[in-house]
Amino acid sequence: MTTSARKLFVTTALPYANGNFHIGHIMEYIQADIWVRYQRMQGNAVNFVGADDTHGAPIMIAAEKAGKTPQQFVADIAAGRKQYLDGFHISFDNWHSTDAPENHDLARQIYRDLRDRADGSLIEVRTIEQFFDPEKNMFLPDRYIKGECPKCHAKDQYGDNCEVCGTVYAPTDLINPFSALSGAKPELKHSEHFFFKLSDPRCVEFLENWTQDGKLQPEVANKIKEWFTVRTNPDGTTSEGLGDWDISRDAPYFGIEIPDAPGKYFYVWLDAPVGYLASLKNLLEKRGESYDAYMADPAMEQYHFIGKDIVTFHTLFWPAMLHFSGRKTPNNVFVHGFLTVNNGEKMSKSRGTGLDPLKYLSLNMNAEWLRYYLAAKLSARNEDIDFNAEDFMLRVNSDLIGKYVNIASRAAPLLHKYFEGKIRDHGLSGAGAHDVIKQVEAAEAAIAEYYEARDFGKVTKTVMALADVVNKYVHEQAPWDMLKKFPESPSAHEVLSVALESFRILTIYLSPILPQVAEQALGFLKASTSSWKAIHRPLTSHRPADEAILAYKHLMQRVTPEQLEALFEPPAPAAQAQTATETVAAPGGEELAPTITIDDFTKLDLRIALIVNCEPVEGSTKLLRLTLDVGEGRTRNVFSGIASAYKPEDLVGKHTVMVANLAPRKMKFGVSEGMVLAASHGDEKANPGIYVLNPWPGATPGMRVR
Repeated sequence: MTTSARKLFVTTALPYANGNFHIGHIMEYIQADIWVRYQRMQGNAVNFVGADDTHGAPIMIAAEKAGKTPQQFVADIAAGRKQYLDGFHISFDNWHSTDAPENHDLARQIYRDLRDRADGSLIEVRTIEQFFDPEKNMFLPDRYIKGECPKCHAKDQYGDNCEVCGTVYAPTDLINPFSALSGAKPELKHSEHFFFKLSDPRCVEFLENWTQDGKLQPEVANKIKEWFTVRTNPDGTTSEGLGDWDISRDAPYFGIEIPDAPGKYFYVWLDAPVGYLASLKNLLEKRGESYDAYMADPAMEQYHFIGKDIVTFHTLFWPAMLHFSGRKTPNNVFVHGFLTVNNGEKMSKSRGTGLDPLKYLSLNMNAEWLRYYLAAKLSARNEDIDFNAEDFMLRVNSDLIGKYVNIASRAAPLLHKYFEGKIRDHGLSGAGAHDVIKQVEAAEAAIAEYYEARDFGKVTKTVMALADVVNKYVHEQAPWDMLKKFPESPSAHEVLSVALESFRILTIYLSPILPQVAEQALGFLKASTSSWKAIHRPLTSHRPADEAILAYKHLMQRVTPEQLEALFEPPAPAAQAQTATETVAAPGGEELAPTITIDDFTKLDLRIALIVNCEPVEGSTKLLRLTLDVGEGRTRNVFSGIASAYKPEDLVGKHTVMVANLAPRKMKFGVSEGMVLAASHGDEKANPGIYVLNPWPGATPGMRVR
């Protein structure tokens, strides 16, 4: 265990900003968060950052379909991140975006540094042949070209590989190719592209050394080693070591324009990892710290947590970009496997085998159940792990409730009932410490080693074995029997004190995994610190000798079969198609939205709001700026597209209904802190009119609409 404080820069892979977080994201964030929390408990200075990966053709195309700019599209996705991160107690210090100014500047500078090297540029311009969609007027990424597989002749296959036979090919190898965007037959056109010369002997030598010097997991390093050698693949083709990397894309493209190359943009995978540095830079500058000084510190350690599907980018392209642009390379890249469900079944929402993180939280399932279960499954190796519903319930109910929480729930109430909640000092510390406490304390070095190595499964196994020792001791001593015979029994007092001191140490061991439970547990014990050093400071040292601990409140409920059944319940089947003779009214000019549950509705916090002020928005013909009082002791700023229906002076002093828990949205004209509810017809051209909701007299600001 390191005695001097370390300076750590830690990241997780950046999620692509075209959808919500899935359970794979949450698993990775929990894994990294546990490690980060442990490091902080050791007194190390950690900067733990994340960001949305926002660039690329898929984002541009999805935004176009949604009728939004790419910037607004990714901003709307980003607005939903907080509920996941807070819900699962993920302790990022900063969450940023790869479309931020810091990332534009850093990506361009790294490119210039690679291009302008004194010993020879690592950037090369080449003319390539590429498919072009004449209807969309754009070059097509491989995944937006489809056709017939040249090997097995399966139809409707993507432009880079066949999902039927697995063959890898170039888009130009497809038979009868067509654009997945327009259906048009693509044309072959020439275009100048920019390549990062990974095949350059300088890069090959550096990467062979960097990937094989012991910093990567053995199974990852062994796999990477294959990429440097010429070999024959199972399908008869040959691989010829490292190839050069096409880092450019043609306009139209949502991304960062390449310096001195109008109409050319960085391929998203060039600027995405630079987003790690951009998020760190944003964080440090907000604190008034120097990013350059931080990165130049030789003591700074840099770590990335990623999934095994993006190893190539993080162990070849990324370290080479950093090294040859004159920057520090990662100390390590920690690779994890995939998460499957119920004995290896691939996740599928339609079959009810998906695990939706928000659905998990909406069912009032404790976030720390999942944190513990994933920790119990995670090792330092790049291995897939399986979420099994029965195993999940067994581990949570048996380990967390039946072993760990059980210690406090049995000992603390008796301590309050018979000894005024006061811990007995005798036997808790020093040479005369009780054997049970000595045994619990003795595991500290091993558990610290497991945390450092990310062997969280060994942490949980060791802690639960210690909990068994404590429970066995309490059961054998049976203090409740002693107290029946002698209500002031010193022996019973010692047993209860030893149990709670052991529980305190076990709580510190579990703090990185169960941060909320640990805070509650240490709080009722009045041992507020969860510093790793506190393990060797007995419980009685945290308060005056005669001060009682607080009354025990239950720390955690059991998982129920009903919760797991609901978690994996398939979505309701789509409504049956109407027959030709049936007619269904579309109220208000549009069909009713899909059915929701009461749990879905209660996520909305609708409040009565008083319109304190209202004014037009300069530069907009649609928006009004409303100043709202929602009974919070402050006012909120909300932009609403109702200018065509109301004059500002007509709204001042009126009450309305607003969505009070909507994430703030940064707009061109300022930040909007909610949404005012209004009604309108689905066909606005035929039935114009906007009608702001106005509650009956008697409603006051802050009242909740239920």
